[in-house]
Amino acid sequence: MWSEHLDEGEAGIAWDWIQIAEGVVAMANPLCVLTNLRLVGEHGELLAARESALHLSRLVCQMPWQDEVWRAAQAA
Repeated sequence: MWSEHLDEGEAGIAWDWIQIAEGVVAMANPLCVLTNLRLVGEHGELLAARESALHLSRLVCQMPWQDEVWRAAQAA
């Protein structure tokens, strides 16, 4: 889980991952990202779950999480 404390409250995003080879981890299901965030479109409308899932998956892909997960797995 990645989280941030903001003045407005806590924000978090989480997903399942799997190890697919030595040193290689990937999202278990790119369309199954859990969050307490609500995404809005360019006109301020709430995005549907299907649309939000695409944006959240792209966000996770841009984050440097694989190295952190691998480092933590090696330390355990």
